Amino acid sequence: MIDFFINGHPVQAEDNQTVMQAAKANGYFIPYFCWHPHLSVPGNCRICTVEVEADGGGWLDIACNMPVTKGMRVLTDSDRVRQRRKETLQFITLNHPVDCGICDKAGECTLQDYHYQYNGSPSVSRDAKVHATKHFPLSERIVLDNERCILCTRCVRFTREISKTHALGVQNRGDHSLIRPVEDGAFEHDAYSDNVIDICPVGALLSRQFLHKARVWYLKPTASVCPGCSRGCSIDIWHRKSEWKLKALDARQNARIDRVTPRENPAVNGPWICNKARDLAKSFERARATQSMQKAQPVALHQAITSARALIAAARRPVALVSSWASNEELAAFQAALGVRFSCFVKPDAQAEPGEVIEDDLLIRADKNPNTAGAGALFPALPGDVASAFPPDTDLVLVWGEGFSFAQLPPNARIIYLNSWLQPENGHADVFLPISVMTERRGHFTNFEGVVGAFEPCFDKPAGVSDAEALFAALAPGGAS
Repeated sequence: MIDFFINGHPVQAEDNQTVMQAAKANGYFIPYFCWHPHLSVPGNCRICTVEVEADGGGWLDIACNMPVTKGMRVLTDSDRVRQRRKETLQFITLNHPVDCGICDKAGECTLQDYHYQYNGSPSVSRDAKVHATKHFPLSERIVLDNERCILCTRCVRFTREISKTHALGVQNRGDHSLIRPVEDGAFEHDAYSDNVIDICPVGALLSRQFLHKARVWYLKPTASVCPGCSRGCSIDIWHRKSEWKLKALDARQNARIDRVTPRENPAVNGPWICNKARDLAKSFERARATQSMQKAQPVALHQAITSARALIAAARRPVALVSSWASNEELAAFQAALGVRFSCFVKPDAQAEPGEVIEDDLLIRADKNPNTAGAGALFPALPGDVASAFPPDTDLVLVWGEGFSFAQLPPNARIIYLNSWLQPENGHADVFLPISVMTERRGHFTNFEGVVGAFEPCFDKPAGVSDAEALFAALAPGGAS
């Protein structure tokens, strides 16, 4: 460990740490734009300047690329430092538009924050601003506003160092420099491209999905787990705060997923997620099934439960196909209530979609189900020869979750189906029971490495929908409907 001083206080740094890293580890804040803890150090923005005290007056230098030395005395907020940061911000904002009122980064923009803290003055320039492209289509997912770009190059370094697509670069020089995609279109196919939106410190890189949809101060993040594959990345699901609920407009906007961002978790995904996680709204906002049914006829929930319980009681050879999207709590409830009564097999609820990355060396896993490991700890996997899971005298099959074709079921078996979405199979079951989705309940998934991740509810369940845990308790022998 190296002993040195920050603002007169003795602190310690690890060997080879920079002043920025050591200050952050010891709870001292130094502003930065281009520096990122998981990317290389370019030293572009100069906003992280600090003062090093020394005989003869000391000097100013950037904290992100300055190694700590024994006995060094660093000032992070001296008068000289604040003046240099003010000058740096005057330079950075020289051509930057003042369009914060319509910028999606407003509320999360570090340029706004630092300008307020260190500058706060009108531009000293009397020259016209240099104009650049305002809505450059960087890809089908991302729009680039070059006038807002401060050339931190985080996005360029991300594609070179993290996603390894080398899909972005800097074109031209000086105040005419532009971020541009390489000509082979690699950025369009970068499965992690949307991470550059998160790491952009200003409003230059904009998500087409989120553009002009909501202000961040109207939203709140709920901790969750991405169900897109067995990695189980930690995420935040952003949705509207109850105190900012819309009343005059479409009420469905109060219960929608506005965006998904990574929740940093060193044990699973670090600070990144793939684009599939960003698209969860497409999956969770499909048409929901809210009506329990008996042979395609709508019935009251208690009647459907009574009928299903009677089918279970009468069955001689029942088989259950267990969902690999079920939480650990739901799986435990099923095992306790019905696990002994059924021959159980874990089925995949989801397969890779056409054009989707199957697997890579960063995050994406070939298994597109979030809790195969949790389910597999309790029940065996459905065999590749599906027919072998059903003895000739199978007379009842409980299918839990989507992704299984009823054409593979024994032709004479009765069917109890638990699912969340409007699908043709719902009406083919002898009893259909609509169940909640993970954004409507709390629970845990176990990823392929055995790491357990928690998710919390964002929204209320629709009327007519039940939690699977409660249904299993009601379906157990002696259960109450």
